[in-house]
Amino acid sequence: MDSELNVTYITLGGYVEVDKYRYLYFVIMLTAYIVILCFNCTIVCLIWMHKNLHEPMYIFIAALLINSVLFSTSLYPKLLSDFLSEKQVISYSTCLFQFFMFYCLGGSEFMLLAAMAYDRYVSICKPLRYTTIMRKRTVTVLLALAWFVPACEMAVQIILFASKKICKVNFKGIICNSTIVRLHCVQSAVHNIYGLVVFVNIMILPVLFVVFTYMRLFTVAYHSSREVKRKATQTCLHHLIVLISFSSLGAYDVLLLRMETDFPQTVSFVMSLQTIIYHPLFNPIIYGLKMKEIYKHLKRLFVSMVNTTLV
Repeated sequence: MDSELNVTYITLGGYVEVDKYRYLYFVIMLTAYIVILCFNCTIVCLIWMHKNLHEPMYIFIAALLINSVLFSTSLYPKLLSDFLSEKQVISYSTCLFQFFMFYCLGGSEFMLLAAMAYDRYVSICKPLRYTTIMRKRTVTVLLALAWFVPACEMAVQIILFASKKICKVNFKGIICNSTIVRLHCVQSAVHNIYGLVVFVNIMILPVLFVVFTYMRLFTVAYHSSREVKRKATQTCLHHLIVLISFSSLGAYDVLLLRMETDFPQTVSFVMSLQTIIYHPLFNPIIYGLKMKEIYKHLKRLFVSMVNTTLV
């Protein structure tokens, strides 16, 4: 069960040897990893340090950014070591761990976005009951469900995969995602059905909930005052952008990669690049620059750092 998979790295020019650009790839990916950690951790620390950010909306944002840090940390160390290795291999157990983290954190992100949609709905549609509904206990329960439910469902999936026999050892890709099912000798209908159930639970249902909630929210805002319309636009538009971006990546990975179709190498490269670099940076940029209170604290931090450096 601890078989090794030969990993072929996808590049813009096609499937090429890592040796040729090994150190360049290493520097680029190490830089990306450091930037991801700095951007996400900075905003999380700001939310933790400032009491005016200790509100449900910002707590959910911090949870999303922690997800990005955990996701990157589960992928980048192995990826960086591969660039410095003569042969790029990964054990099946490590591959399953990457698979678990990839979809567990991905599922929790969808559920966190659903929790954020509910928070915005209560804030705008039921402002007088907001403090009563969105209490600390409610936020804690929503956070626990967002992490616990995907973890349990993916743990069962990993157990099912661990019992499968491997017939293929050549794996094209830079991360262990849904394509690892092609390594198994026999495709099980039970596994496929369970995978579909998980897909519906951690992606489809949260997305439908967000869409329904925001439709209801914007309907109420449309018939309300200009201030309510402005608040709805400012707070909800960012969440919708993140949802659309992440849903596109999720749909491509879960649905298209399971089809017996060979996509152009450029498409595979771009989508892989978005998964490991673009999205972990997208959340802190969107919420750091577009959320007024977070941006205000970021600006103060930057000014103080500049002043300290000049002194």
